[in-house]
Amino acid sequence: MVFYNVCFLVSLLLSLIYIFWWHRHYDVNITIIFLLIPLNNFFYASMFNNAELYLTAQKLIYFAGCMLPWVITMCVLNLCRIRVSRWVRTASFTLNLLMFVGILSIGHYPFFYREITVVKTAGGLLVTKEYGPLHSLFYVMVGLYFGVGVCILLYCYLKKRQVSRRILQRLFVPQVFAIASYLLAHVPGIDVELVPLSYIIAQIMYLLIVHRMVLYDVSDMVIESMVETGDTAFLTLDFKHHYLGSNERMRTIIPALGKLAIDQSINDEAELKANVIHWLGHFEEDESAVKNLFVIRDKEDDSRDQMFIVNVNYLYDGRRRRGYQIFLVDDTQNQRYIRLMDSYNSELEEQVAAKTDRIVQMHDNLVMSMATMVESRDNSTGGHIRRTSEGVRILIDEIRKGDTFQLTEDFCRNLIKAAPMHDLGKIAVDDAVLRKPGRFTDEEFAIMKKHAAEGARIVHEILKGTDDEVFHKLAENVAHYHHERWDGSGYPDGLKGEQIPLEARIMAIADVYDALVSKRVYKESMSFEAADAIIMEGMGKHFDERLKPYYEAARPRLEEFYKNNSEQ
Repeated sequence: MVFYNVCFLVSLLLSLIYIFWWHRHYDVNITIIFLLIPLNNFFYASMFNNAELYLTAQKLIYFAGCMLPWVITMCVLNLCRIRVSRWVRTASFTLNLLMFVGILSIGHYPFFYREITVVKTAGGLLVTKEYGPLHSLFYVMVGLYFGVGVCILLYCYLKKRQVSRRILQRLFVPQVFAIASYLLAHVPGIDVELVPLSYIIAQIMYLLIVHRMVLYDVSDMVIESMVETGDTAFLTLDFKHHYLGSNERMRTIIPALGKLAIDQSINDEAELKANVIHWLGHFEEDESAVKNLFVIRDKEDDSRDQMFIVNVNYLYDGRRRRGYQIFLVDDTQNQRYIRLMDSYNSELEEQVAAKTDRIVQMHDNLVMSMATMVESRDNSTGGHIRRTSEGVRILIDEIRKGDTFQLTEDFCRNLIKAAPMHDLGKIAVDDAVLRKPGRFTDEEFAIMKKHAAEGARIVHEILKGTDDEVFHKLAENVAHYHHERWDGSGYPDGLKGEQIPLEARIMAIADVYDALVSKRVYKESMSFEAADAIIMEGMGKHFDERLKPYYEAARPRLEEFYKNNSEQ
């Protein structure tokens, strides 16, 4: 009795700690676990006090015994980021309920216990049981759940790099103790059941997990940071333009939103027709028209106008589109620079030059930020744009020393500047393909190959307003043709030989070299010797053979760079 009472009090304390720590992004299964375990341990503590209550407590203990392994397995699947279909969840839960129905037959029908007697004695309760077929099936079911859980954890530990090893280790501990407690339940000489203790160990492990797990939910953490800092305003609506919510920053910028009730339609709100409804109209007509400029004018001084970039996109619930989300990003400073550029005259040429340099720097930073953002979606190519850009720089240094290609200063500068843009087209590739932790199927690779042409289109859109047409064309070529091959077997257009622009031929060597010597989720990094053999074998087939001597000359510097910049 002392053992069971202590287990109950400890589990209750741990659940109170969980409630104190509770965060809305915690897995609902973990919350259920912290609810069921104290109840289960309470039933253990209470069932030996009263013969009349014994059978009721026994039924409730077995109810927790049915539900907890199922909930723990669902929790393991969620934390390991493994999707389970609704049919599997529903079917397994239904089997649990059917088992509980059988448990309710205790004392009435011989399905779970063929016979059970409870007699109160001076030393406590004397219980004799004869197990029925459902009891054996119950142990099979519990063992199956824990077996599945262990297999999932082992698989994720060996195969999935995007799941925290710390969480996997902590999930493994309660699985082992739970299995051990069930096995020890029938060992002669052990007078208490260890299941309550195993549940307490599970609670401790889950407390350690939840204390850190929210940090791994990157999307939620970013959104919450945006909400807390107030730098970004956002608004959500369903497809019928019903108001779903907004943050305080958005309501400050557009006060009319503060008068709306949740689920109220915005279509009849006159104050919103010139902004929110206008932006939605643009997006519904053309989904590529996701940006607008929103200006809050100062009646006394237009230099104090506030200007925001408006981004409209779909609101997703998992993979389902449920409505629209609108973000406003303060762009006042940038827009003021643009206004200044439009109003400068010849007397302010030096200021125009300074501001123009600033705009160019901002533009370059924007391009680099976009490239970094695209790369951050791809869980297999971290640091790729930085390394390939340096690879291009090293190759160009060697090519300029020779006389095969007469490279101008502008060409070299533009190619180095364009190199980070070569994979921008990946922004259009679906996450399911881009972030796949393994090799692509033929269908997935066909989708991935579209990034080259899509990248050229994006680069064209980004640079179509620039005065530097030479850089514009070169950057498009790099994005479009860096996967073409000298023998015509590449993509997207199957160009051959000198049909492939020189800038794309140079980019191809840097891109392939990085792919070979860098670690990816589907492969380990290749040795410099093995990578060099593949590059050299590809000369005249994959790559322009005239670039061979320059690659050979650049190889020591490439190896030195990658030795000093290897991924940790």
